[in-house]
Amino acid sequence: MGTVARGWLNRIMVQIRPVETTDVDAFTALAIANREFMAPFEPDRAESFYTPAGQLSRIESALADPHVHRCSIEADGEVVGMISLSVIEYGPAQSANLGYWVSQAVNGRGIASKATALMIEVAFGEFGLHRVQAGTRLDNVASQKVLANNGFERIGVARSYLRVAGDWRDHVLFQRINDEWEPA
Repeated sequence: MGTVARGWLNRIMVQIRPVETTDVDAFTALAIANREFMAPFEPDRAESFYTPAGQLSRIESALADPHVHRCSIEADGEVVGMISLSVIEYGPAQSANLGYWVSQAVNGRGIASKATALMIEVAFGEFGLHRVQAGTRLDNVASQKVLANNGFERIGVARSYLRVAGDWRDHVLFQRINDEWEPA
């Protein structure tokens, strides 16, 4: 799937596009620059994650997995984050998990919200999914606002849902249903 989706956010052009191996330098720089900022929200990372080889491996794994659609988030042509659909299921589920992050340098500007809106268009349009779900740490109010701004509804709290920042963390779960879904 090669969809590029874009839209204006105030005067910023926000675009999502499938990651490419040529993105390795941008993602390596972002991983290093945002290491401390992202630490509370991510699993423990090996040192190799912060290297070009580590980022290349991550990109290649995503490109090879038919159940993952990973995109770069760009603001005015600069890579500022990543957004993904993962665990993409067809058949009776027609669903995927949504994950995203943006650089601390652009955090709070609405870019994650716009990228999420664009990814939902891809999920419900190109992929024909019926449901997209996401989870956030209980204290990640900013991410919860991103989801609420995009029509996600809170469906509950999952105890010890993910091992993040060295410990099992409870997460608030959200879903967005495509009420206009029809079989292909």
